[in-house]
Amino acid sequence: MRTGRRLGVDVGRSRIGVAVSDRDGLLATPVETVRRQRGADVRRIAELADEYDVLEIVVGLPLSLSGAETASTTDARSFAAELAHLGPIRLVDERLSTKSAQQGLHAAGRTIKTSRAVIDQAAAVIILQHALDHERASGTPPGASLTGPTGAP
Repeated sequence: MRTGRRLGVDVGRSRIGVAVSDRDGLLATPVETVRRQRGADVRRIAELADEYDVLEIVVGLPLSLSGAETASTTDARSFAAELAHLGPIRLVDERLSTKSAQQGLHAAGRTIKTSRAVIDQAAAVIILQHALDHERASGTPPGASLTGPTGAP
């Protein structure tokens, strides 16, 4: 397991959930929800990446249940590309992360309507924790590098 903090990012149309791991890569915790706003959102993610001195940024890739790419997948890839100047970016499958976050908050007595920002953070935690668990179990970094092994997405 590589040592260093990772930033987890759940890209949505209007909000971006952000989570961070501890230096040992054991536990993901929520950080904040960033409003999706051209340029300002990337700057805020950059500030957080700098503040937490992250090893890499893990961006959730929303695929359909069948594994096919969707408009949201394209949007997440585009946003990840905007973050590429910050350092290594890993794209990880995030199927059902938002649904899992909603169910967890509902079970805790929170409504979706009053918990939208928290849902985004919880989804980022789920994405990042899954990536950490994968790396710990397999010994290999999670998902795919934004540029891939040959420089292609």
